Amino acid sequence: MNLVIRKKFILVICFLMVFSVFTGCGKKEDTEKELSSESTKDIADEKDKNEEKTFTYWSADTTAGQLDDKYNSDVSRKIKELTGVTLRKEFAVGDPREKLSFMAASGEYPDFIYALEYSNIIVDAGGFIKLDGLIDEYGPNIKKLYGDDLARLRWSKEDPSIYFLGLPEIGKVKFEPESGFEIQHAALKELGYPKMETLKDYEEAIKKYVEANPEINGKPTIGLSLLADDWRIKISLTNPGVFSTGGADDGEWFYDKEKERAILHVTRPEEKEYFRWLNHMNDIGLLDKESFIQKYDQYQSKIAEGRVVAITDSKWQYSAAEQSLVAAGMSDRTYAMFPLVIEEGVVNKDFRPTGYSGGYGIGISTSCKDPVAAIKFLDWMCTDEAQILARWGIEGQHYDVIDGKRTFKPEVFKAWTEDPSFATETGIGIYSWPWPGYGQGAIDKKGDYYHPTFKDTIIDAYNESEKETLAHYGATMWKDLYPSEEDIEKSEYGVLWQINIPSDTEASVIMAKYDETTAKRIPEAILASPDEFDEIWDDYQQELVDVGIHKLEDEFNKLLQDKLNLWSN
Repeated sequence: MNLVIRKKFILVICFLMVFSVFTGCGKKEDTEKELSSESTKDIADEKDKNEEKTFTYWSADTTAGQLDDKYNSDVSRKIKELTGVTLRKEFAVGDPREKLSFMAASGEYPDFIYALEYSNIIVDAGGFIKLDGLIDEYGPNIKKLYGDDLARLRWSKEDPSIYFLGLPEIGKVKFEPESGFEIQHAALKELGYPKMETLKDYEEAIKKYVEANPEINGKPTIGLSLLADDWRIKISLTNPGVFSTGGADDGEWFYDKEKERAILHVTRPEEKEYFRWLNHMNDIGLLDKESFIQKYDQYQSKIAEGRVVAITDSKWQYSAAEQSLVAAGMSDRTYAMFPLVIEEGVVNKDFRPTGYSGGYGIGISTSCKDPVAAIKFLDWMCTDEAQILARWGIEGQHYDVIDGKRTFKPEVFKAWTEDPSFATETGIGIYSWPWPGYGQGAIDKKGDYYHPTFKDTIIDAYNESEKETLAHYGATMWKDLYPSEEDIEKSEYGVLWQINIPSDTEASVIMAKYDETTAKRIPEAILASPDEFDEIWDDYQQELVDVGIHKLEDEFNKLLQDKLNLWSN
């Protein structure tokens, strides 16, 4: 993704829009000053914990905007009943950095901000309150939830403050792969469930099925479709390049253990061969011609029509479209997921152990008029009461406790697994991410799961086509097809994509140029004739050098070392 700087008149218009939307929040005189525990305690003593309060919340996650219940679901109403808090939510449209930059320029912010990996824009502008003192005074449940990992929320070596509460992955046990190479169950079944280990296997299966089925449901069959819409290009296009060549999910980075250094992963020679393979797929007519121009909603619509044989994506990007397929009685058009590699001997590292990385999360802005009430709300969100409500809903209405274990009611479980509107109608899951909390697989003091997603419910939720495919490959879960965490070395640095590059540095400028160059050049190389691929790829690599990637890598490795030093102190 590249940072887009709008013309001055657009900035003025957006400034006025931001000012009008967030008039409920007042700008602080000193954006860098942390509230003292004495002053905040005095304010808190005057407040009733259930006094009605309205906070504004802005999320940089454009996907989450599709799960907005308008604070009118059962769970949202229960949250208001228990806390007195109402949330007025807004979600990014387009590149979230634009809106964040406008906020930073105006100095006016919503009360709560979830800025994804762009938190540095708000931190560097002094737009987040330092939470350390507030947590000490009013955050017993925050401390309990994060435990020793609270130290991993500190911003940097130079500024070891806590500006936001990290993502809900405390105690996480990973039961399902996050990414892979997907192909329809219908294709696998017709082909007799062929070996599916390398890109060559994948290509052969797609080719045979498309040749035998030129149309699906009366429309042209699409072999392999990619998604390059804005930042999603990193999920569907560039990430599979590193995954299939033995790299882990570190965003744009690859950690070279031999050199003890992080590099931009697209500079690896191995990945050149992955993109050469995509060039080949385009050349033989198996790549969707609209891969580099389609928008996210168009991509989802194609999948929901059942005519896209294969995709390379993360589950969360296409799960809603799969639910639509199941609801339409086309579960055989949903996808199997495989840890494919470019050649035998390469190991997929989807299940690499990382520990808790901290990363980014929800912070309180300096425009918030009542930061004590805000931190108390976040502290309540860390309680077991809130964790269970957010993930399971309301006891007796959405779930029952049977033999000491929470269990969805049958009709709720069915809707949870099949209904795309389940979250917005019930509110279940909406306050799981990115609000602070326990990860999937974490258990409470009674030995019960905080989250309804665990081994048994995952298997029960598989549609019949999934179960049939898994059985033919000798597995009961998709995880069974992947290299296990026991066979992959644990990361000592967490995940690299959660390291923030300060927005006011040359490294940040270079990163934006890198994003822009990559978004232009990789599609160009894929769509070129095969005899032009090498020249275009080599030109692309030289352009990256010219924009300063070596300097960017040097600065990033300094940030990485600072992070490790910060964690060890």
